[in-house]
Amino acid sequence: MAQTSPPVAQKNIVVLGGSYGGVSIAHYLLKHAIPKLPSPASYQIVLVSPSEQAMCRPACPRSLISDDLLPISKVFADIPQAFTQYPTANFRFLHGTATSLDHTNRLVSITLADGGTEALAFHTLVLATGASTTSPLFGLNRDSVFLRARWAEFRESLAAARTIVIAGGGPSGIETAGELGEYLNGRAGWFSSKLENPKVKITVVTSAAQILPVLRTSIATKAEALLAQVGVTVVKNTRVAGVLPEGAGTESVGSKATVTLEDGTKLEADLYIPAVGTQPNTSFVDKSLLTADGRIDTNAATLRVDQAGPRIYAIGDVASYSRPAIHLTLAAVPVLGANIKRDLLLDAGTAETAVGDDRVYVEDKRETHLIPIGTSKGVGAAMGYEFPSFMIWLIKGRDYWLWTVGGLWSGKDWNKEK
Repeated sequence: MAQTSPPVAQKNIVVLGGSYGGVSIAHYLLKHAIPKLPSPASYQIVLVSPSEQAMCRPACPRSLISDDLLPISKVFADIPQAFTQYPTANFRFLHGTATSLDHTNRLVSITLADGGTEALAFHTLVLATGASTTSPLFGLNRDSVFLRARWAEFRESLAAARTIVIAGGGPSGIETAGELGEYLNGRAGWFSSKLENPKVKITVVTSAAQILPVLRTSIATKAEALLAQVGVTVVKNTRVAGVLPEGAGTESVGSKATVTLEDGTKLEADLYIPAVGTQPNTSFVDKSLLTADGRIDTNAATLRVDQAGPRIYAIGDVASYSRPAIHLTLAAVPVLGANIKRDLLLDAGTAETAVGDDRVYVEDKRETHLIPIGTSKGVGAAMGYEFPSFMIWLIKGRDYWLWTVGGLWSGKDWNKEK
């Protein structure tokens, strides 16, 4: 009687994070790496995310205000549904949060959303946990349920607000100021440089000498002029020194606040929005693997985490290989996918001469930032070239990139091995 071979132990390719980097690399590997391995059925992608829904994060400045501007239903996409196209043996979604990583023994502990924990042994690991925003209005700091609740709280208070203070002159702060200004105050007439007597007083506070420091000064100046037309005032070269009550804008997004600036000036705000900075989601990672700013120390050419051991990688805002930006994350996906595929083939016994060299990531450092100011105007540059206002509207301002994410979440954007 013939004996059947025992089943091959499945090798887990664990991807931590359900946003642009995590969802994209999971699709990429399922399409282009696993099918090329000697025993595809013995590999399983385990995608771990605190949220069952991915979201178009750039849309937050508009969608947090009103469904009339951008319906919430269009912003989110169901992650498990997007992966039903693949064999169940090759994919598993785990709704939970990574709480500790033992990179030496290759184990990651997951706190599950419905209670309990799971210890995942991994063969390969991709760290794509992103970064959390200071204000919970600007991303999935927890999950989609939590974010929707914060937006509802903010909208309820917005109806009665007459003064709004926004800390931060970067893209999130400026886009939010522009959206709020136009929605609440309208826009000045063709021949007016600023909106006189706006219904709601909106103030942006930035520590920099200009808003939008990622862009050249002339473009930032145009942005400030567009903000003035929707009733927004900009205060530069100073930062917020304190906020009372302490949880205003963070623990409670709809409460009144007294905002004190460095020079002692006090601003009374019906709503306070701290659109400043992000914190990499690396609390579960050993500090020996982190850079000084808390991101994962990632090989800038190969996207491997060299100090962590074989087949451990990082991508997106959590990684140190480039500045945080969605277009740079997406540019890194084919490079990371190729290098993971190469490492998996080598591990499976394929000769090095048959797998070729590593692919190398090169960060695009050209000036690239598109900033809508309300629903019809904007400033920005792409690949080092300044774009006119109508192009900002056409590319981003219409719906804050919603037109681009359908193929991303579904995996269609990764059908070809780029």
